[in-house]
Amino acid sequence: MKKIEIKELRTFLILWSTQALSQLGSVMTSFALTLWLYEKTGSALQTALLSICSYVPYILMSVFAGAFSDRWDKKKVMLVCDFLAACCTIGVLGLLKTDLLRPVHMYILNGINGLMNTVQQPASDVAMTLITPEKYYQKTSGLRSFSNSLITILNPVFATALFSFGGMEAVIYIDLGTFGIAFAALLFWIRIPSAGYGKGAQKEGLMATVKSGLKYLYDNPMIFTLILFLAGVNFVASAFDAVLPAYILPRENGGERILGIVSSCAGIATLIGSMIVTLLPAPKDRIRVIYLTMLFALGTENFLLAFFRLPVLWGLSQIIGWILVPLMNANLDVVLRKTIPVQMQGRVYSCRNTLQFFTIPLGLFTGGFMVDKVCEPIMASDSADGLLWFLFGRGKGSGAAMMMFFLGILGVSICLIFGHILKKYRFSEE
Repeated sequence: MKKIEIKELRTFLILWSTQALSQLGSVMTSFALTLWLYEKTGSALQTALLSICSYVPYILMSVFAGAFSDRWDKKKVMLVCDFLAACCTIGVLGLLKTDLLRPVHMYILNGINGLMNTVQQPASDVAMTLITPEKYYQKTSGLRSFSNSLITILNPVFATALFSFGGMEAVIYIDLGTFGIAFAALLFWIRIPSAGYGKGAQKEGLMATVKSGLKYLYDNPMIFTLILFLAGVNFVASAFDAVLPAYILPRENGGERILGIVSSCAGIATLIGSMIVTLLPAPKDRIRVIYLTMLFALGTENFLLAFFRLPVLWGLSQIIGWILVPLMNANLDVVLRKTIPVQMQGRVYSCRNTLQFFTIPLGLFTGGFMVDKVCEPIMASDSADGLLWFLFGRGKGSGAAMMMFFLGILGVSICLIFGHILKKYRFSEE
Protein backbone atom coordinates (compact mmCIF):
# COMPACT_ATOMS: atom_id res chain seq x y z
CA MET A 1 0.00 0.00 0.00
CA LYS A 2 1.40 3.38 -1.02
CA LYS A 3 2.26 6.10 1.51
CA ILE A 4 -0.46 8.44 0.24
CA GLU A 5 -3.04 5.63 0.46
CA ILE A 6 -2.03 4.92 4.06
CA LYS A 7 -2.48 8.60 4.91
CA GLU A 8 -5.91 8.81 3.26
CA LEU A 9 -7.02 5.56 4.90
CA ARG A 10 -5.50 6.19 8.35
CA THR A 11 -8.82 6.32 10.21
CA PHE A 12 -10.13 3.27 8.37
CA LEU A 13 -6.95 1.28 9.10
CA ILE A 14 -7.11 2.02 12.84
CA LEU A 15 -10.79 1.14 13.13
CA TRP A 16 -10.52 -1.90 10.87
CA SER A 17 -7.49 -3.41 12.62
CA THR A 18 -8.69 -2.93 16.20
CA GLN A 19 -12.23 -4.10 15.48
CA ALA A 20 -10.80 -7.14 13.69
CA LEU A 21 -8.69 -7.94 16.77
CA SER A 22 -11.77 -7.71 18.98
CA GLN A 23 -13.71 -9.88 16.54
CA LEU A 24 -10.98 -12.52 16.78
CA GLY A 25 -11.40 -12.64 20.54
CA SER A 26 -15.18 -12.90 20.25
CA VAL A 27 -15.21 -15.72 17.70
CA MET A 28 -12.58 -17.62 19.69
CA THR A 29 -14.99 -17.59 22.62
CA SER A 30 -17.85 -18.73 20.37
CA PHE A 31 -15.74 -21.58 18.97
CA ALA A 32 -14.63 -22.69 22.43
CA LEU A 33 -18.23 -22.61 23.67
CA THR A 34 -19.19 -24.87 20.76
CA LEU A 35 -16.52 -27.37 21.82
CA TRP A 36 -17.62 -27.13 25.46
CA LEU A 37 -21.29 -27.69 24.62
CA TYR A 38 -20.68 -30.59 22.21
CA GLU A 39 -18.55 -32.22 24.90
CA LYS A 40 -21.44 -31.91 27.35
CA THR A 41 -24.31 -32.96 25.05
CA GLY A 42 -22.96 -34.75 21.96
CA SER A 43 -25.86 -33.17 20.03
CA ALA A 44 -25.52 -31.29 16.75
CA LEU A 45 -28.91 -29.65 17.33
CA GLN A 46 -28.18 -28.36 20.84
CA THR A 47 -24.83 -27.04 19.65
CA ALA A 48 -26.48 -25.32 16.69
CA LEU A 49 -28.91 -23.62 19.09
CA LEU A 50 -26.00 -21.44 20.27
CA SER A 51 -25.83 -19.77 16.88
CA ILE A 52 -29.60 -19.80 16.46
CA CYS A 53 -30.01 -17.77 19.65
CA SER A 54 -27.50 -15.23 18.32
CA TYR A 55 -29.35 -14.82 15.04
CA VAL A 56 -33.00 -14.75 16.16
CA PRO A 57 -32.87 -11.22 17.69
CA TYR A 58 -30.76 -10.17 14.72
CA ILE A 59 -33.49 -11.26 12.32
CA LEU A 60 -36.41 -9.90 14.35
CA MET A 61 -34.94 -6.50 15.23
CA SER A 62 -32.54 -5.74 12.38
CA VAL A 63 -35.05 -3.76 10.33
CA PHE A 64 -35.60 -1.38 13.28
CA ALA A 65 -31.90 -1.25 14.17
CA GLY A 66 -31.08 0.32 10.82
CA ALA A 67 -33.67 3.02 11.35
CA PHE A 68 -32.13 3.82 14.73
CA SER A 69 -28.65 3.72 13.20
CA ASP A 70 -29.56 6.35 10.61
CA ARG A 71 -30.79 8.64 13.42
CA TRP A 72 -28.11 8.04 16.08
CA ASP A 73 -24.42 8.85 16.38
CA LYS A 74 -22.53 5.89 14.85
CA LYS A 75 -19.61 6.02 17.25
CA LYS A 76 -21.81 6.05 20.37
CA VAL A 77 -23.86 3.13 19.05
CA MET A 78 -20.72 1.06 18.47
CA LEU A 79 -19.27 1.89 21.90
CA VAL A 80 -22.45 1.05 23.82
CA CYS A 81 -23.03 -2.21 21.93
CA ASP A 82 -19.40 -3.32 22.41
CA PHE A 83 -19.62 -2.59 26.14
CA LEU A 84 -22.85 -4.55 26.64
CA ALA A 85 -21.53 -7.49 24.60
CA ALA A 86 -18.45 -7.53 26.85
CA CYS A 87 -20.74 -7.65 29.88
CA CYS A 88 -22.32 -10.82 28.47
CA THR A 89 -18.87 -12.38 28.13
CA ILE A 90 -18.13 -11.46 31.74
CA GLY A 91 -21.43 -13.13 32.67
CA VAL A 92 -20.30 -16.39 31.01
CA LEU A 93 -17.00 -16.16 32.90
CA GLY A 94 -18.76 -15.64 36.23
CA LEU A 95 -21.07 -18.62 35.70
CA LEU A 96 -18.15 -20.76 34.59
CA LYS A 97 -16.02 -19.92 37.64
CA THR A 98 -18.90 -20.77 39.98
CA ASP A 99 -19.63 -24.01 38.08
CA LEU A 100 -23.14 -22.79 37.28
CA LEU A 101 -22.82 -22.50 33.49
CA ARG A 102 -25.55 -24.45 31.70
CA PRO A 103 -26.68 -24.56 28.07
CA VAL A 104 -29.72 -22.40 28.84
CA HIS A 105 -27.47 -19.63 30.21
CA MET A 106 -25.39 -19.74 27.05
CA TYR A 107 -28.50 -19.49 24.89
CA ILE A 108 -29.77 -16.42 26.80
CA LEU A 109 -26.42 -14.61 26.76
CA ASN A 110 -25.93 -15.42 23.09
CA GLY A 111 -29.36 -13.91 22.43
CA ILE A 112 -28.34 -10.67 24.16
CA ASN A 113 -25.07 -10.66 22.21
CA GLY A 114 -27.05 -11.13 19.02
CA LEU A 115 -29.21 -8.12 19.86
CA MET A 116 -26.12 -5.96 20.41
CA ASN A 117 -24.68 -7.09 17.09
CA THR A 118 -28.01 -6.27 15.44
CA VAL A 119 -27.80 -2.64 16.50
CA GLN A 120 -24.06 -2.29 15.97
CA GLN A 121 -23.63 -3.79 12.50
CA PRO A 122 -25.54 -1.21 10.43
CA ALA A 123 -23.80 1.58 12.37
CA SER A 124 -20.43 -0.06 11.69
CA ASP A 125 -21.20 -0.59 7.99
CA VAL A 126 -22.17 3.05 7.51
CA ALA A 127 -19.15 4.20 9.56
CA MET A 128 -16.84 2.30 7.20
CA THR A 129 -18.47 4.05 4.25
CA LEU A 130 -18.14 7.48 5.89
CA ILE A 131 -14.43 7.13 6.70
CA THR A 132 -13.45 5.58 3.34
CA PRO A 133 -12.92 7.58 0.13
CA GLU A 134 -15.05 6.12 -2.67
CA LYS A 135 -12.05 5.27 -4.85
CA TYR A 136 -10.88 2.82 -2.16
CA TYR A 137 -14.14 0.88 -1.75
CA GLN A 138 -12.92 -2.28 -3.49
CA LYS A 139 -9.50 -2.14 -1.80
CA THR A 140 -10.96 -1.69 1.68
CA SER A 141 -13.51 -4.40 1.02
CA GLY A 142 -10.60 -6.67 0.15
CA LEU A 143 -8.84 -5.67 3.39
CA ARG A 144 -11.96 -6.47 5.41
CA SER A 145 -12.19 -9.84 3.69
CA PHE A 146 -8.49 -10.31 4.44
CA SER A 147 -9.01 -9.74 8.17
CA ASN A 148 -12.08 -11.99 8.21
CA SER A 149 -10.02 -14.69 6.52
CA LEU A 150 -7.16 -14.29 8.99
CA ILE A 151 -9.66 -14.55 11.83
CA THR A 152 -11.09 -17.73 10.32
CA ILE A 153 -7.58 -19.19 10.19
CA LEU A 154 -6.44 -18.15 13.66
CA ASN A 155 -9.73 -18.52 15.53
CA PRO A 156 -10.07 -22.34 15.60
CA VAL A 157 -6.34 -22.91 16.09
CA PHE A 158 -5.97 -20.43 18.96
CA ALA A 159 -9.33 -21.31 20.50
CA THR A 160 -8.62 -25.06 20.42
CA ALA A 161 -5.12 -24.59 21.87
CA LEU A 162 -6.30 -22.27 24.65
CA PHE A 163 -9.33 -24.45 25.37
CA SER A 164 -7.13 -27.58 25.63
CA PHE A 165 -4.46 -26.06 27.89
CA GLY A 166 -6.23 -23.30 29.80
CA GLY A 167 -9.93 -24.12 29.51
CA MET A 168 -12.78 -21.74 28.73
CA GLU A 169 -11.50 -19.15 31.19
CA ALA A 170 -8.26 -18.58 29.24
CA VAL A 171 -10.23 -18.02 26.02
CA ILE A 172 -12.54 -15.52 27.70
CA TYR A 173 -9.65 -13.53 29.23
CA ILE A 174 -8.13 -13.12 25.75
CA ASP A 175 -11.53 -12.04 24.42
CA LEU A 176 -11.87 -9.35 27.08
CA GLY A 177 -8.33 -8.12 26.43
CA THR A 178 -8.96 -7.63 22.71
CA PHE A 179 -12.23 -5.88 23.52
CA GLY A 180 -10.36 -3.38 25.71
CA ILE A 181 -7.95 -2.50 22.88
CA ALA A 182 -10.73 -1.98 20.31
CA PHE A 183 -12.90 0.01 22.74
CA ALA A 184 -10.05 2.38 23.63
CA ALA A 185 -9.10 2.91 19.97
CA LEU A 186 -12.67 3.75 19.00
CA LEU A 187 -13.18 6.01 22.01
CA PHE A 188 -9.97 8.06 21.77
CA TRP A 189 -8.65 7.91 18.18
CA ILE A 190 -11.58 7.53 15.79
CA ARG A 191 -13.74 10.38 14.52
CA ILE A 192 -16.67 9.35 12.35
CA PRO A 193 -18.07 12.22 10.24
CA SER A 194 -21.77 12.93 9.99
CA ALA A 195 -23.68 11.24 7.19
CA GLY A 196 -25.18 14.61 6.32
CA TYR A 197 -28.82 14.11 7.22
CA GLY A 198 -31.08 17.08 7.00
CA LYS A 199 -33.50 18.21 9.67
CA GLY A 200 -36.35 16.52 7.86
CA ALA A 201 -34.61 13.18 8.02
CA GLN A 202 -33.91 13.61 11.71
CA LYS A 203 -37.59 14.26 12.39
CA GLU A 204 -38.78 11.32 10.32
CA GLY A 205 -40.74 8.86 12.45
CA LEU A 206 -39.33 5.43 13.27
CA MET A 207 -41.89 3.46 11.26
CA ALA A 208 -41.55 5.89 8.35
CA THR A 209 -37.81 5.31 8.40
CA VAL A 210 -38.31 1.53 8.39
CA LYS A 211 -40.83 1.77 5.55
CA SER A 212 -38.47 3.91 3.48
CA GLY A 213 -35.82 1.21 3.74
CA LEU A 214 -38.26 -1.50 2.65
CA LYS A 215 -39.59 0.73 -0.13
CA TYR A 216 -36.09 1.25 -1.45
CA LEU A 217 -35.66 -2.50 -1.81
CA TYR A 218 -39.09 -2.84 -3.41
CA ASP A 219 -38.22 -0.14 -5.94
CA ASN A 220 -34.83 -1.73 -6.77
CA PRO A 221 -35.49 -5.29 -7.96
CA MET A 222 -31.83 -6.00 -8.74
CA ILE A 223 -30.82 -5.45 -5.10
CA PHE A 224 -33.90 -7.29 -3.85
CA THR A 225 -33.20 -10.33 -6.06
CA LEU A 226 -29.56 -10.41 -4.94
CA ILE A 227 -30.70 -10.40 -1.32
CA LEU A 228 -33.10 -13.30 -1.89
CA PHE A 229 -30.37 -15.24 -3.68
CA LEU A 230 -27.98 -14.73 -0.78
CA ALA A 231 -30.74 -15.73 1.67
CA GLY A 232 -30.80 -19.11 -0.10
CA VAL A 233 -27.01 -19.32 -0.01
CA ASN A 234 -27.04 -18.49 3.71
CA PHE A 235 -29.52 -21.29 4.40
CA VAL A 236 -27.15 -23.84 2.86
CA ALA A 237 -24.05 -22.31 4.47
CA SER A 238 -25.58 -22.18 7.96
CA ALA A 239 -26.83 -25.76 7.71
CA PHE A 240 -23.26 -26.67 6.74
CA ASP A 241 -21.97 -24.89 9.87
CA ALA A 242 -24.30 -27.00 12.02
CA VAL A 243 -23.27 -30.23 10.28
CA LEU A 244 -19.47 -29.79 10.21
CA PRO A 245 -18.78 -30.39 13.96
CA ALA A 246 -21.03 -33.47 13.88
CA TYR A 247 -19.13 -34.63 10.78
CA ILE A 248 -15.62 -34.34 12.27
CA LEU A 249 -15.76 -34.50 16.09
CA PRO A 250 -17.10 -38.08 16.52
CA ARG A 251 -14.86 -39.74 13.91
CA GLU A 252 -11.82 -41.81 14.87
CA ASN A 253 -9.58 -39.65 12.68
CA GLY A 254 -11.40 -36.47 13.72
CA GLY A 255 -11.75 -34.69 17.06
CA GLU A 256 -11.25 -31.12 18.31
CA ARG A 257 -7.79 -30.61 16.82
CA ILE A 258 -8.86 -31.80 13.36
CA LEU A 259 -11.99 -29.62 13.47
CA GLY A 260 -9.79 -26.64 14.27
CA ILE A 261 -7.40 -27.41 11.40
CA VAL A 262 -10.19 -28.01 8.87
CA SER A 263 -11.95 -24.80 9.93
CA SER A 264 -8.68 -22.93 9.53
CA CYS A 265 -8.38 -24.17 5.94
CA ALA A 266 -11.46 -22.12 5.08
CA GLY A 267 -9.66 -19.08 6.45
CA ILE A 268 -6.51 -19.86 4.46
CA ALA A 269 -8.61 -20.03 1.30
CA THR A 270 -10.40 -16.74 1.98
CA LEU A 271 -7.08 -15.11 2.93
CA ILE A 272 -5.65 -16.04 -0.47
CA GLY A 273 -8.88 -14.96 -2.15
CA SER A 274 -8.84 -11.62 -0.33
CA MET A 275 -5.29 -10.93 -1.47
CA ILE A 276 -6.34 -11.68 -5.04
CA VAL A 277 -9.33 -9.32 -4.74
CA THR A 278 -7.12 -6.36 -3.77
CA LEU A 279 -5.10 -6.86 -6.97
CA LEU A 280 -7.86 -7.56 -9.47
CA PRO A 281 -9.33 -4.83 -11.71
CA ALA A 282 -13.06 -4.19 -11.57
CA PRO A 283 -14.96 -6.89 -13.52
CA LYS A 284 -17.26 -5.98 -16.37
CA ASP A 285 -20.25 -7.73 -14.81
CA ARG A 286 -20.23 -7.79 -11.00
CA ILE A 287 -23.65 -9.49 -10.79
CA ARG A 288 -22.45 -12.44 -12.86
CA VAL A 289 -19.36 -12.79 -10.68
CA ILE A 290 -21.54 -12.96 -7.56
CA TYR A 291 -23.70 -15.91 -8.60
CA LEU A 292 -20.97 -17.84 -10.46
CA THR A 293 -18.62 -17.76 -7.48
CA MET A 294 -21.38 -19.11 -5.25
CA LEU A 295 -22.20 -21.85 -7.77
CA PHE A 296 -18.57 -22.96 -7.66
CA ALA A 297 -18.39 -22.80 -3.86
CA LEU A 298 -21.61 -24.68 -3.09
CA GLY A 299 -21.14 -27.09 -5.98
CA THR A 300 -17.76 -28.35 -4.78
CA GLU A 301 -17.25 -28.29 -1.01
CA ASN A 302 -20.39 -30.11 0.12
CA PHE A 303 -20.01 -32.96 -2.37
CA LEU A 304 -16.30 -33.40 -1.67
CA LEU A 305 -16.81 -33.53 2.10
CA ALA A 306 -19.67 -36.00 1.69
CA PHE A 307 -17.42 -38.56 0.02
CA PHE A 308 -13.93 -37.91 1.41
CA ARG A 309 -12.66 -39.87 4.44
CA LEU A 310 -9.26 -38.31 5.20
CA PRO A 311 -8.65 -35.09 7.18
CA VAL A 312 -6.21 -33.77 4.56
CA LEU A 313 -8.94 -34.06 1.94
CA TRP A 314 -11.44 -32.37 4.27
CA GLY A 315 -9.06 -29.41 4.48
CA LEU A 316 -8.62 -29.41 0.70
CA SER A 317 -12.41 -29.34 0.28
CA GLN A 318 -12.63 -26.27 2.51
CA ILE A 319 -9.96 -24.49 0.48
CA ILE A 320 -11.69 -25.24 -2.82
CA GLY A 321 -15.08 -24.18 -1.51
CA TRP A 322 -13.98 -20.92 0.11
CA ILE A 323 -11.30 -19.46 -2.13
CA LEU A 324 -13.73 -17.48 -4.32
CA VAL A 325 -15.98 -16.25 -1.50
CA PRO A 326 -14.00 -12.98 -0.97
CA LEU A 327 -14.47 -12.21 -4.66
CA MET A 328 -18.22 -12.51 -4.22
CA ASN A 329 -18.20 -10.40 -1.06
CA ALA A 330 -16.11 -7.63 -2.61
CA ASN A 331 -18.36 -7.35 -5.67
CA LEU A 332 -21.51 -7.41 -3.55
CA ASP A 333 -20.05 -4.74 -1.28
CA VAL A 334 -19.30 -2.45 -4.22
CA VAL A 335 -22.76 -2.98 -5.74
CA LEU A 336 -24.48 -2.07 -2.46
CA ARG A 337 -22.29 0.92 -1.56
CA LYS A 338 -22.50 2.47 -5.01
CA THR A 339 -26.21 1.80 -5.47
CA ILE A 340 -27.65 2.76 -2.07
CA PRO A 341 -27.42 6.47 -1.03
CA VAL A 342 -25.20 6.82 2.04
CA GLN A 343 -27.92 8.62 4.04
CA MET A 344 -30.14 5.55 3.59
CA GLN A 345 -27.54 2.82 4.00
CA GLY A 346 -28.25 2.13 7.68
CA ARG A 347 -31.96 1.43 7.18
CA VAL A 348 -31.51 -0.36 3.84
CA TYR A 349 -28.67 -2.53 5.16
CA SER A 350 -30.82 -3.50 8.12
CA CYS A 351 -33.76 -4.42 5.91
CA ARG A 352 -31.31 -6.38 3.82
CA ASN A 353 -29.99 -8.12 6.95
CA THR A 354 -33.48 -9.22 7.97
CA LEU A 355 -34.28 -10.60 4.52
CA GLN A 356 -30.85 -12.03 3.74
CA PHE A 357 -30.09 -13.58 7.11
CA PHE A 358 -33.48 -14.85 8.32
CA THR A 359 -32.58 -18.18 6.72
CA ILE A 360 -29.50 -18.64 8.92
CA PRO A 361 -31.31 -19.82 12.09
CA LEU A 362 -33.54 -21.95 9.87
CA GLY A 363 -30.48 -23.48 8.26
CA LEU A 364 -28.76 -24.09 11.59
CA PHE A 365 -31.84 -25.78 12.99
CA THR A 366 -32.41 -27.82 9.84
CA GLY A 367 -28.80 -28.98 9.71
CA GLY A 368 -28.73 -30.03 13.36
CA PHE A 369 -32.18 -31.62 13.25
CA MET A 370 -31.49 -33.57 10.06
CA VAL A 371 -28.22 -34.97 11.42
CA ASP A 372 -29.60 -35.94 14.85
CA LYS A 373 -33.09 -37.11 13.89
CA VAL A 374 -32.89 -38.28 10.26
CA CYS A 375 -29.50 -38.94 8.71
CA GLU A 376 -27.62 -40.50 11.65
CA PRO A 377 -30.54 -42.84 12.51
CA ILE A 378 -30.75 -43.93 8.85
CA MET A 379 -27.03 -44.70 8.71
CA ALA A 380 -27.20 -46.54 12.05
CA SER A 381 -30.28 -48.62 11.15
CA ASP A 382 -30.38 -52.15 9.80
CA SER A 383 -31.91 -50.80 6.59
CA ALA A 384 -28.66 -49.04 5.68
CA ASP A 385 -27.25 -50.98 2.75
CA GLY A 386 -23.84 -51.39 1.20
CA LEU A 387 -24.29 -48.43 -1.15
CA LEU A 388 -24.94 -45.96 1.68
CA TRP A 389 -21.94 -47.27 3.62
CA PHE A 390 -19.80 -47.08 0.50
CA LEU A 391 -20.84 -43.47 -0.16
CA PHE A 392 -20.88 -42.01 3.35
CA GLY A 393 -18.95 -44.41 5.58
CA ARG A 394 -20.00 -46.09 8.83
CA GLY A 395 -20.36 -45.03 12.44
CA LYS A 396 -21.29 -41.69 13.95
CA GLY A 397 -20.50 -38.93 11.49
CA SER A 398 -21.69 -40.86 8.44
CA GLY A 399 -25.13 -39.29 8.78
CA ALA A 400 -23.51 -35.86 8.69
CA ALA A 401 -21.75 -36.91 5.47
CA MET A 402 -25.15 -37.82 4.00
CA MET A 403 -26.45 -34.37 4.98
CA MET A 404 -23.47 -32.75 3.24
CA PHE A 405 -24.55 -34.51 0.03
CA PHE A 406 -28.10 -33.15 0.36
CA LEU A 407 -26.74 -29.64 0.95
CA GLY A 408 -24.65 -29.88 -2.22
CA ILE A 409 -27.74 -30.67 -4.29
CA LEU A 410 -29.71 -27.84 -2.68
CA GLY A 411 -26.89 -25.31 -3.08
CA VAL A 412 -26.40 -26.00 -6.79
CA SER A 413 -30.15 -25.80 -7.41
CA ILE A 414 -30.41 -22.38 -5.71
CA CYS A 415 -27.49 -20.98 -7.72
CA LEU A 416 -28.84 -22.22 -11.05
CA ILE A 417 -32.34 -20.85 -10.44
CA PHE A 418 -31.24 -17.40 -9.27
CA GLY A 419 -28.42 -17.26 -11.81
CA HIS A 420 -31.04 -17.49 -14.54
CA ILE A 421 -33.04 -14.65 -12.95
CA LEU A 422 -30.02 -12.41 -12.31
CA LYS A 423 -28.82 -12.60 -15.93
CA LYS A 424 -31.25 -9.85 -16.91
CA TYR A 425 -29.70 -7.29 -14.53
CA ARG A 426 -26.70 -5.12 -15.27
CA PHE A 427 -24.90 -2.97 -12.71
CA SER A 428 -23.53 0.37 -13.89
CA GLU A 429 -20.67 2.02 -11.97
CA GLU A 430 -21.05 5.37 -13.71
